[in-house]
Amino acid sequence: MSMYKSGLDMLRCALRSTSLWKCDSFILTQTSLCYKSRSFAVSSQLERKSTQGHTLKQARYYCQSAEDVQIKQTAASTETNELPDKVEKAPFYTHLQNCLCPTDVLDTLKKFPASQQHVSSIFSRMWESSKRMTDEQRRCELQLMFEHPLFEQVCERAMTEAWRMRSEDLAYSLLASVNLGVSQNTRLVQTLLRVVQERLNQFDIRSLSVLASCIREMENSRNVQALREALRLLLKDRIPEIQSVVFLQSMMRAVGKNSPILLKKQLATKALSLADEFSPPNTQYMFSSLAAMGLNFKPLLDVCSKKIAENVHEFPFGRLLSVLKSCHELHYRNYTLFSSISEYVANTFDMWSNKQVILLLVTFENLSFRPVILLDAFAERIIQRSNSLTLKDLLSVLKIFSLLNHDLKEKKTEFLASVTMVLESYLPKLPPTDLLKAVHYLGLLEHFPRAPLEKLLQKDTLDQLLQKAKQLDKIQRWLHTLDLFLRLDKPRLPPSLTSVPELHITVPAHEVKVNQEVLSAVRSIVGTDALQDNVLEQSIYLIDCVITLPHQTEETSALSAEECARRIAVFCAPPTSFCFGTTHPRASLAIKLRHLEKLGYKPVVVPVLELNSKTEEEKIELLQKLIFPAQEPTGTQEIPNNRPKAE
Repeated sequence: MSMYKSGLDMLRCALRSTSLWKCDSFILTQTSLCYKSRSFAVSSQLERKSTQGHTLKQARYYCQSAEDVQIKQTAASTETNELPDKVEKAPFYTHLQNCLCPTDVLDTLKKFPASQQHVSSIFSRMWESSKRMTDEQRRCELQLMFEHPLFEQVCERAMTEAWRMRSEDLAYSLLASVNLGVSQNTRLVQTLLRVVQERLNQFDIRSLSVLASCIREMENSRNVQALREALRLLLKDRIPEIQSVVFLQSMMRAVGKNSPILLKKQLATKALSLADEFSPPNTQYMFSSLAAMGLNFKPLLDVCSKKIAENVHEFPFGRLLSVLKSCHELHYRNYTLFSSISEYVANTFDMWSNKQVILLLVTFENLSFRPVILLDAFAERIIQRSNSLTLKDLLSVLKIFSLLNHDLKEKKTEFLASVTMVLESYLPKLPPTDLLKAVHYLGLLEHFPRAPLEKLLQKDTLDQLLQKAKQLDKIQRWLHTLDLFLRLDKPRLPPSLTSVPELHITVPAHEVKVNQEVLSAVRSIVGTDALQDNVLEQSIYLIDCVITLPHQTEETSALSAEECARRIAVFCAPPTSFCFGTTHPRASLAIKLRHLEKLGYKPVVVPVLELNSKTEEEKIELLQKLIFPAQEPTGTQEIPNNRPKAE
């Protein structure tokens, strides 16, 4: 009985038996290769190709994200840097170094026919030369490359020599051909994939890193998925050999989110052991590498956050934005990291355009972080240069300031006047949905400009929105909030309206259960007669319990009029109701507080996070201070902990 030396050998045998590496039948019956770049199909070219019996395949171009540039540049530069060592051995490499575009490389082959050792260098040089071009230049050069008569010969030679190539040359040839836009369904790519799979055990760490970068660029076909699984099996035994941070990050990106959690943690633990060697770019790429695996590995993220916070001035804008987006994807929060980025941008504010600042603030809002200094600086710029805002910018600005419930204090009036002026300039061409969105955000800031409100409340506009609300829950909720604004905030209506229009919008309340611990603690304070639990106001505002106080009596005569309010609404607020690291309420909580006051309640907010960390006696004492603050000693009435903290 034959024995398998490793799990990889077993997988390879299974792959052979299931024929996963065979191309589709119509690809296998091709008599020749054909490569076609995107949008280069010319009718005459099609006719010529069909008469020659060639089957055209559309090539795909894989764009490089900012996070991948370091790994790809390392792979390409490693191959290119080997050329000077070879120059003395053959004049071919001297000419190859002087080629500035893919067609120059192919023209060189007329003088120096490609040998087995040249194939990988040819593909890598074509890819390297195309990376330095603009998008339009690259498009034209790749068109010429695909149409060059020698390109097909190079591809044929690559297939022929693939079985005799070194592992490193195989990996570079596959990576370069994919990034040049060669279709994944062509015989060239399929042949390289099969040879790679056959010889995967022979790959060293560098070759595996290049292969990992290539796999991330390829479509998730059966062949690629099988190779990815084989790479995962191999990595389990090879992780201790990895000593390069860049190579390790390439592996982390390649294994993907569907890999076993044990493998992910092994890679992250290995990265943590190399943390002392991290350069500033390494720390940023580690965020995106962990995001590519879908692993929130807090010890590693904390180390990287500290390094970025200490050297934030060394990072360009794109990398800082990438870090924040990775934090959002990983559900990771770090107050020190967020503060350092926001303060750096605020201190160098004149360097950044409106677009950059808005992108950063939108990401901060997604993270529930309120960068106070940066928001104040941006508000000042808007007041001075409001005309520079596009409609998209305006809607983003309104969303950021309203959802973060940012208080501009004495600048609020000027800010609202500026954004209102910009909004009114776009009114003639503003779609109903955007108009509703803008009025909604302004309403959260308790500002109701007449012109936008008048246009929104026109019958035709409301009819269109009510029709859309049947398909979109978000519009339905916005209309319901608009109805609350009109009935509770009671803004001045346009002259054309004599009464508040009936919108007849009802939305299901959020499925939030009453906090029984709070209910029990409140009962021990005020008794059961004065307590009503599980109260729902306006079909949307859940109150855990309402305390109904009697009018002035001997027991309450010592309290001020505010404490003698007839109804006290006590409700719990989860951490998501506050801006991260503080107890500053976000929009949903702020509007609930405002409207409950309009309805005659004295709202009392109980932070759930603060409550969960206390004993039963401490909970009662906490609620006693919140509900009746005048009864506690001076200086101890502040319940929530405003101290910034990191998760």
